[in-house]
Amino acid sequence: MVMGRTVAEKIAELPADRQERIHARAKELIAEELTLQQLRKARNKTQVAVARKLNIGQDTVSRYERQADLLLSTLQRYIEAVDGKLSLLVEFPDRKPVKIGGFGELAGDSRNASR
Repeated sequence: MVMGRTVAEKIAELPADRQERIHARAKELIAEELTLQQLRKARNKTQVAVARKLNIGQDTVSRYERQADLLLSTLQRYIEAVDGKLSLLVEFPDRKPVKIGGFGELAGDSRNASR
């Protein structure tokens, strides 16, 4: 009986530069979709650290990470607390993706105006 090789075995036989490209692309694909919790952990942040930045309790950060529906302003603040910048990309079947602008700038303006 002939046993097949695993993907890891096949990759290990490839030249080092090809292995690097495969691992880099796999990392990109994995990074394309993360939960908030995975994103926070990938940035080496604790819930407590994020909570301090947002001036909220750790329990609220935990709730955000489990919530399926957040306000964009809440999501934006969370992303900024893990040192990121939120962008919205809209995909249509008949054209290239479109980046939506304005909501972040408006939120920033309203916060600055109240200070």
